[in-house]
Amino acid sequence: MSELVLIAAVARNGVIGRDNDLPFRLPTDLKHFKALTLGHPVLMGRATFESIGRPLPGRPSIVVSGDPEFHAEGCEVYQDLDTAIDRGKMLADGLGKSALFIIGGGQIYAQTIDEADRLEITHVALDADGATRFPTIDPSRWAKTVEENVPAGPKDEADMVFTTYRRKEA
Repeated sequence: MSELVLIAAVARNGVIGRDNDLPFRLPTDLKHFKALTLGHPVLMGRATFESIGRPLPGRPSIVVSGDPEFHAEGCEVYQDLDTAIDRGKMLADGLGKSALFIIGGGQIYAQTIDEADRLEITHVALDADGATRFPTIDPSRWAKTVEENVPAGPKDEADMVFTTYRRKEA
């Protein structure tokens, strides 16, 4: 069965979002995000979908919204998170892919971190303004398995570290 993977760019102070947008500009991280998620199903909350404005190309997109009237062109929409996750894993398995990626936002991350198998976190070397935060990554539950220091490119606002965490066995 496919893994449940949370993917996010997280500032030093835990901020991942501000006013329904990313709180920093990191084209290098966006390329990394695309490389990891392309071809895999992605799951997001309604606000994240609205901030993106469209389904992500090359990735079956699932949106979770409590609003039964909500419609997202080109996406599957579910009111229940567990049903959406089950559908995403089924899509991943059907595509021969290893993962369903959770791509935001803060509420969805908070509700899924305890179920996740892996975290793909870009640690951003700056403090950001914003109200949306990533849940705390508990080192007693998560082991760093990959850590790649990435200096800021010409259009990036900060250096970053691409980090993979795997859930520790209980």
